[in-house]
Amino acid sequence: MPHIVIDYSDGLVGTVDVPALVAELHPLVVGHVRSVGVGKTFARPSATYVDGAAALFLHVEVGLLPGRPRSVKTALSEDVLALLDKHTSAAPGSVTCSVEVRDLDESYRLFPTH
Repeated sequence: MPHIVIDYSDGLVGTVDVPALVAELHPLVVGHVRSVGVGKTFARPSATYVDGAAALFLHVEVGLLPGRPRSVKTALSEDVLALLDKHTSAAPGSVTCSVEVRDLDESYRLFPTH
């Protein structure tokens, strides 16, 4: 039941095919963590700046129910970065990519459950 959030620079709109990225990202995450249940992905373009100047950036956050070993999270992070590199290769200029795989807080709830 991964909870995936993709934040990306609005300068990547039209360059990065977000639906294609999601189509590859979701099964990649599910495969690594052997998840069952509802998985959801949110993609949000926004203005991105580094030191006051416009910059191209793509960040993926993967929230998981607790219990996966650090080695699984690290391998997932590396594979997600490789996927982001693939999907940003046509971008005009350098794109900074990052990923965080983390445990969801114990307060996380989902309704309705599926």
